[in-house]
Amino acid sequence: MKSIIQKEKRCFLCGSIRNLEKHHIFGGANRKWSEKYGLTVELCPICHRDNQEGVHGNREKMDALHRIGQEAFEKTHTREEFRGIFGKSYL
Repeated sequence: MKSIIQKEKRCFLCGSIRNLEKHHIFGGANRKWSEKYGLTVELCPICHRDNQEGVHGNREKMDALHRIGQEAFEKTHTREEFRGIFGKSYL
C-alpha cells in the first residue's frame, strides 16, 4: 500500500531527494502492519540508518514518527483498533 502519510518522493525529515529508502514506521513484528496500512515514509540514508541522526539510532525521531503514524491511522480507525494491532498507544 502507498503511504497514507507522505505523497512526495523526498526525505520526510530533511527533504533530500537522493537515494531514498522506505521506512516502516512500526518495525519488527509490526512491519507487515505498517505496510498493510500505509504507515511508511521515505527517508534518505542518513535520516534512516545513521547511528546518531537516523531514526533507527535516535529515539526522539523514532518516537515522533510513531506519533505521526498513529495519528494518521486514527483518521480512519479507532485508538482501540490501533492498540489491538500495534500493541500500545504512542499518543
